[in-house]
Amino acid sequence: MERAADFELTVTESESEALLLENLFIKKHKPRYNARLKDDKTYPYIKIDLKEDFPQVYITRRVRQDGARYFGPFASAGSVRKTLDILKKLFPYRSCTKVITGTDDRPCLEYYINRCVAPCVSYSTKEQYHEVIGEVISFMDGRTETVVRDLKRRMRGASDDLEFERAGRLRDQIQAIERVNEGQKVASLGMENEDAIALARGARDEAWVEVFTIRHGKLVGRDHFIMEGTRDTTEARLLADFVKQYYDSAPFIPPRVLLQTALDEEEAPAIREWLSERRGRPVRFFVPQRGEKHRLVQMVEENARQGLEQLMTSWATDQNALNQAMAILAEELSLPALPRRMECYDISNTQGTNPVGSMVVFQDGQPKKAHYRRFQIKGVEGPNDYAMMQEMLRRRFKHLAKVAASEERPAIVDVKDGETEGSPDAAWTTVPDLVIIDGGKGHLSAAQEVFLELGVNFIPLSSLAKEREELFMPDIPEPIVLPRTSPALFLVQRIRDEAHRFAIGYHQRIRSRKATQSLLDVVPGIGPRRKRMLLGKFGGLGGIREASVTDLAAVPGMTMRLAQKIKEYL
Repeated sequence: MERAADFELTVTESESEALLLENLFIKKHKPRYNARLKDDKTYPYIKIDLKEDFPQVYITRRVRQDGARYFGPFASAGSVRKTLDILKKLFPYRSCTKVITGTDDRPCLEYYINRCVAPCVSYSTKEQYHEVIGEVISFMDGRTETVVRDLKRRMRGASDDLEFERAGRLRDQIQAIERVNEGQKVASLGMENEDAIALARGARDEAWVEVFTIRHGKLVGRDHFIMEGTRDTTEARLLADFVKQYYDSAPFIPPRVLLQTALDEEEAPAIREWLSERRGRPVRFFVPQRGEKHRLVQMVEENARQGLEQLMTSWATDQNALNQAMAILAEELSLPALPRRMECYDISNTQGTNPVGSMVVFQDGQPKKAHYRRFQIKGVEGPNDYAMMQEMLRRRFKHLAKVAASEERPAIVDVKDGETEGSPDAAWTTVPDLVIIDGGKGHLSAAQEVFLELGVNFIPLSSLAKEREELFMPDIPEPIVLPRTSPALFLVQRIRDEAHRFAIGYHQRIRSRKATQSLLDVVPGIGPRRKRMLLGKFGGLGGIREASVTDLAAVPGMTMRLAQKIKEYL
């Protein structure tokens, strides 16, 4: 607790409510010492809305209480698309988004390759199409035997009616489903619905959690999730944290969850009660010690271990290349240490108007977007890039002004003024290992003046000129030219280009906003309220220009006369 800036206690009416609130706060604030699902806000699901006449099967990232069927969550868009690819090969539902009237002239290609029953041309009725969707749902629920049995019944009926072409299509569909079914290992001798969860941990702060989804005794899906913030957390607590976050938005909660180890004993009763409330029936956690379920959990654990090993290998490969690039850069620029934290600065303006600056941060060779910062330049008139750069650097490095130039540099300086009032913002108070200015010698000299003025000239400073990709350093008259194939050059180009992109995007947004505001401001009778209503209705100046006089007059607070005035001015 010695690093906590504040402490707040929230009282709830029950343990279940406390679990929900805790999960919400973890997602929102991403606290340093709580294990959490990585990128947990955007996990995709498969959705089938049965209220539609001809339901689609599609990806969504939001589960609603709308009566639709949801399947998931999936760990990535790639894994959900892979599932959709399998479904589309097995079941001829529509993949288009058009309104189905049944009056189209001809079906699309998917009908001719047996991938759609073509309700668009009335080749299938609403009831027949819903049969197909019912088969999709049964398959996703793991009831493949039911699907195959129904298809065989329909195939025999088509054959009896001498509809041999339709019977042949159904036969091919049955064979395809049975081939997929062979790949689904039987997870149990019964017909249970259950999930099996296990994890593996490495030397880093992440853990790999593997989930096997078992429906009606069949392994119908498996996925993995990465958790971060796991250091100093027991496996029992980590599994408890995962279960809370995973099932928080899950559309289906099985009656039994198999685990490699018991949940944290302090939290297990509350989690069990919460999940039982959500399911409407009891939910049990079970740590199998022998038999087929024990072997199943071992298989899940082995998958987690292998997945983590592959992840670590890919991370090591990527990080080794970045470490090599940083080492080369440190040698070429004679830096005192590896440039693990690099900051790059750029200015963007149009002939001195709407000037903005960008601060981009790379940590260990990777973008650290949480530490990116934008600046609106306020104290410079006209096109003076050097003065604009100096204003931005003063505003950023004033937070390090109390650091004296010395061999022993502190990593964090607790400066509490202005933008860092309260607990210090690490984006401002972390000392960079290298600062890169987008520009040439002149920009470097301007930056050096600020560093000397603020007493932060112990921070290594350089500039990167665009034309010849030359690096300039203070007190070194000749530019440093890195080989064109040098990984160090690729690294500095990448951070420079990122700073440029970040600055340009901000400048364009400010310029567009001001242009829209200024053009509407000159129209007599259009004040702040009407301007806000118009922009809210039409989305911007382009939409206002395209709107008719009648559309403009229909906006609350507008009149026909004012609408005509807008057309005259725009």
